[in-house]
Amino acid sequence: MILKKNYGLLLGVLLAGCMMLLLLNPASSLDAALRGLTVWWDVLFPSLFPFFVISEMMLGFGVVHLFGALLDPLMRPLFNIPGSGGFVAAMGYVSGYPVGARLTAKLREQELLNRVEGERLVAFTTSSDPIFLLGAVSVGFFHDASLGLILALAHYGGGFIVGLLMSFHGRRENATVPVISPAPSLPGASDGRATGRIRLALHSMAEARRKDGRSLGELLRGAVQASLQLIIVVGGLVVFFNVLMELMSRAGIMSALISVTEGLLTQAGFPADLSRALVSGLFEVTLGARSAGSAADSVPLQYKVAAAACVLSWGGLSVHAQVASILNGTGLRYLPFMAARLVHAFLSAGLVLLLWNPVVRSGLSADYSATPAAAGFTSPLSGLASSMSWLGVLLGTALLLSLLVLLLRSIPRFGRRQ
Repeated sequence: MILKKNYGLLLGVLLAGCMMLLLLNPASSLDAALRGLTVWWDVLFPSLFPFFVISEMMLGFGVVHLFGALLDPLMRPLFNIPGSGGFVAAMGYVSGYPVGARLTAKLREQELLNRVEGERLVAFTTSSDPIFLLGAVSVGFFHDASLGLILALAHYGGGFIVGLLMSFHGRRENATVPVISPAPSLPGASDGRATGRIRLALHSMAEARRKDGRSLGELLRGAVQASLQLIIVVGGLVVFFNVLMELMSRAGIMSALISVTEGLLTQAGFPADLSRALVSGLFEVTLGARSAGSAADSVPLQYKVAAAACVLSWGGLSVHAQVASILNGTGLRYLPFMAARLVHAFLSAGLVLLLWNPVVRSGLSADYSATPAAAGFTSPLSGLASSMSWLGVLLGTALLLSLLVLLLRSIPRFGRRQ
């Protein structure tokens, strides 16, 4: 209560301190800002902007509503969210943070999700994209493409577990809130038959397109304008956190945090040299993953990879600020998202240590190092093509699983009719 009452005063003091440090260190602050701007222009803009535009266009054309109706039999039992969440999950995992949060906010605006469902969805669809994980982290930071498999298993496997755990979030609260989902108003849509579900999906897509009503040109212009606004916000936050970390380093705050983390790691039985990676990753995911890859040679490789997986799953406060800005005004709370990121970070690190010996001894990691996604990071165009292929694989797999669920549901009913 006291903290809440003095929140404005505390924030004002912190900002005044940052301004003082900025005035005392103008050259280093400028260099940090330019580094953040370079990351935004060279990495984030070409990788995120196309997905922002594509997702806006798909919403306008009703494609998300189509997948929502088709994937509902799979997503409801697993994650307790509507089928449209399957499309958001695929887009989020393929394109990386904060696309999952952006799509969740759009579905919330269109009343396709209630608040609890939105919090469940954004909690496990905010993740690193495979191009960054395989290309930048495995190849660029660790100089070993074979590490991509275990990083992917730990990161995305941890995200899947978080989704299962989040299905229990807000169940009591959700019991009093009406579930928002497409009404099965067409023949066969409510009895689990695949043909009825497909008709419902096509009807939902046509109805969403009719309600939107914008022409192709208007839809494209609106998508580009909205995407530009969001990508500029993302870039501004990346630059801000790069400058903030530089100022904290100059003030000795980063050194103090690293010292405290070293003590905690030592007491827990982990290498103390990973403290810099974890503290850097607390604020910015790229710096944390790079520090994990360049940690001392005395640190066992599996602990370096576990630290990188932890940082990737946490996302850094920079990503948290991006997600919070996107969720602002939607009614979705930030605290469930932050709790899910913490759980995901610990799960991913634990999965790396658990799977390390089986994966390395099996030889699968060496075969996986030839995947084209690892090379896709070197070129924005090839990276986009690789991401789109990942998207097709994820959506195709989800659709097949959803169809299998429908077929299994229809078997006992067919037997009773006999």
